[in-house]
Amino acid sequence: MNVIGISGTPRKKGNSELLLRYALKPFENNAWNVKIFLLSELEIKPCNACDSCRETGTCIINDDMQEIYDAFRWCNAIIISSPVYYLNVSAQLLSLLDRHYAVKVKKPLEGKVGGAIAVGNGTSGGQAITINAIHAWMLSCGIICVPGELHGVKAVADKPGDILNQENRLKQAEILGFNILKTAKLLQK
Repeated sequence: MNVIGISGTPRKKGNSELLLRYALKPFENNAWNVKIFLLSELEIKPCNACDSCRETGTCIINDDMQEIYDAFRWCNAIIISSPVYYLNVSAQLLSLLDRHYAVKVKKPLEGKVGGAIAVGNGTSGGQAITINAIHAWMLSCGIICVPGELHGVKAVADKPGDILNQENRLKQAEILGFNILKTAKLLQK
């Protein structure tokens, strides 16, 4: 089975990326095929609202989103992480979420399983809003949202690597991954 992880941080090895990697560990331990997309290394342009995808079924923007469209069809599960910027997902992740519009009619993610991770730099940093934004997008795609211990994984961290000192949050990310894996397996039966 196949899982994709999408790290929405523009910061290489940012805290939300590190938590995503912990969430993917259960999949690696169970011999799943794992692909991770780091938006810090990819070029995903914003949707330009040309609507040509409605006529042709293909987005005319030629960038790294084409590989992600393929991964949407390939995967059985998806985990998305984002830092919290102004009480929402990062601009890089928002571009990716918006660009799903080009394949929405084909429903490549319908019936698949997913979960969300959000990291902000304070306890009122908008983590819940960011989790809700990712889950709302997932639900609009037909993805079955799976919780970790609670809703999604919410963490407080600021400087790169801070999250590695928070054993409980690392464990919560693994629990999220395990719950998604378990649900995906149940759906395959």
